[in-house]
Amino acid sequence: MLRHIVMWKFKDEAEGADRETNLRKAEALLMGCAKLHPGTVQFQVGLARPGLECTYDLVLDSTFTDAAALAAYQNHPTHVAIKPFMKAVVAERQCMDFITDNTEADKT
Repeated sequence: MLRHIVMWKFKDEAEGADRETNLRKAEALLMGCAKLHPGTVQFQVGLARPGLECTYDLVLDSTFTDAAALAAYQNHPTHVAIKPFMKAVVAERQCMDFITDNTEADKT
């Protein structure tokens, strides 16, 4: 299994909207990608909430069966179509992919 975690810090204003509006739009766009590939095992999108420790505004926490499934998700036209919006509204982005079991490690 391959875990794919991405975190974004949003600009205060972008694309004619405030941070909260852009966060809600990004959340909806990402959730629209949840079932793009049958190799998607788990897909969660989370927003920072008052009272909880958060250094970023939005997180995607997903798991794929393997690197090929992640690549298929990343190259799917629906996912590709949201990238221009995300680049316009995001101030910072962090990403980490890692293997969650030894089965995938044996393949690489």
